[in-house]
Amino acid sequence: MRSSPVGNPAVRLEADRIEATEGRSGYRRRRTPARTEAAERLVRAAVELARGGEEDAVRLLYLLYADDLYGSVLSVVRDAHDAEDITSDVFARLPRALRRYRPGPAPFGAWLLRVGRNAALDHLRDQRTIALADVHAVDEPADDVAHERLEALRTALAALPPDQRKVMLLRLIAGLSPAEIAVRMNRSEDAVHALQHRARRRLRRELLLLGSAPTARAA
Repeated sequence: MRSSPVGNPAVRLEADRIEATEGRSGYRRRRTPARTEAAERLVRAAVELARGGEEDAVRLLYLLYADDLYGSVLSVVRDAHDAEDITSDVFARLPRALRRYRPGPAPFGAWLLRVGRNAALDHLRDQRTIALADVHAVDEPADDVAHERLEALRTALAALPPDQRKVMLLRLIAGLSPAEIAVRMNRSEDAVHALQHRARRRLRRELLLLGSAPTARAA
């Protein structure tokens, strides 16, 4: 992203002001942007600048909406680490996503929450299909397709860093809880959650490269 001093000084100044306040009041308080005409004009200006990758504009939108977006995503995924990652991803991709945004009667924040909710649901689908791949590799009949899937899963697991692979095996195969894994690996529970999250993403990428990405089955 780029930052331009001539983009909109009001956008940059408001972002600086909120950041200064943020340092004193803490992160993730539920902030609702003011609905005054001046505030809405500033948001509209930030949206237009962020569409072009303006760094200060994206920063302002993050400061205004990240708390509510995080809370909405967390209510879907029920995992603080995943919610943080998804929230960060949404804002990292915001300039591209804004190309599809068209102002309407609903406030910008409502559109952004829908984007976050869709990203959270996609994340849950990814998690579910990875878990299904593990189960199906064991439960399916020993035909050629099942054998190929099992080999692809083994190859993908082998490509993981050792700590990530160990967490996945202990979590999905041995059925241990994150707390139990933390004790066994002499790591914090937060570290185990982070390793599991990164491992799922890497595992899915490896399966995609192998042409064996799992798909959700109809109930």
